[in-house]
Amino acid sequence: MTARRPPEDPRRWSDPLENLSERERNSLVDSARGNRPQVSIDQALQEHWLEIWYQPKIDLRRKCLAGAEALARIRHPMLGVLLPHAFMPGPEDSSLARLAEHALLATLRDWNTFDAAGFNLHLAINVPVAVLLSLPVPTLVKENRPQADHWPGLIVEVTEDQIARDIALANEIARQLKVSGISVSIDDFGGGYSSFASLRELPFAELKLDHSFVKNCAVEGTNGAICQTAIDLAHRFGSVAVAEGIENVADLQALQVMRCDFGQGVLLAPPMPRDRFIGLLNSRMNRPKSDGQGNGEVGQDRKS
Repeated sequence: MTARRPPEDPRRWSDPLENLSERERNSLVDSARGNRPQVSIDQALQEHWLEIWYQPKIDLRRKCLAGAEALARIRHPMLGVLLPHAFMPGPEDSSLARLAEHALLATLRDWNTFDAAGFNLHLAINVPVAVLLSLPVPTLVKENRPQADHWPGLIVEVTEDQIARDIALANEIARQLKVSGISVSIDDFGGGYSSFASLRELPFAELKLDHSFVKNCAVEGTNGAICQTAIDLAHRFGSVAVAEGIENVADLQALQVMRCDFGQGVLLAPPMPRDRFIGLLNSRMNRPKSDGQGNGEVGQDRKS
């Protein structure tokens, strides 16, 4: 009989940034400082520079991997790795829909790759409301979704401020997505001033606490109170709460005391390329990389 593996410290999922090349590190620093290289989405797609990276989502109660969020990156031959603010088009730019379609299809394909390696993960992707109105996302998912019976579906993250502009429209979009196995996550929750009554009508799967409130929630009373209220609200509506932007141990422990369900942040693990993510998964399971013989343990109990 195989002994049960003890729960892991969530911080052990961290993938050290020193694994990046010097050019990648410099590019990340430049992007963080606000330097904005002019790289178009269309050029990145044409030149195959666009990559989908994954940031692990950790179950803060069970202290194990629960899923991952898909994030766009551009690996430019001269500028290195670029973060979204360096290339993301405006909400009315038609290239935004092409970026979203590429990321959506890539994420669905990558689920098959993770599954073949033994990891059944619930993946999430950010899609603006404007794109959900112009792009046939339910049809794309229906035609390209994994065929495995145990596919847990896809999470689409939409920011609260976009939802708050038209709750009725958001509600209709959410219902259409649900038919295709897509659940809605309200991202950056806390700053959009949505009324609780309006949220009650929206079929959302999770609330993602805005990182500005998660930061220092252990020591700043207002931030802590907002986080606790959002967590309680999610549970009252039968959903789960996700804290994003966890950067220190004190905040992590405070969120666990508040009974937050899931967490993301550089303390737990930064975003990383797909192959590095698979390597990290295999190392946590103590298995050779990409052996395809996984037991499906990781991410199997993801809530929805």
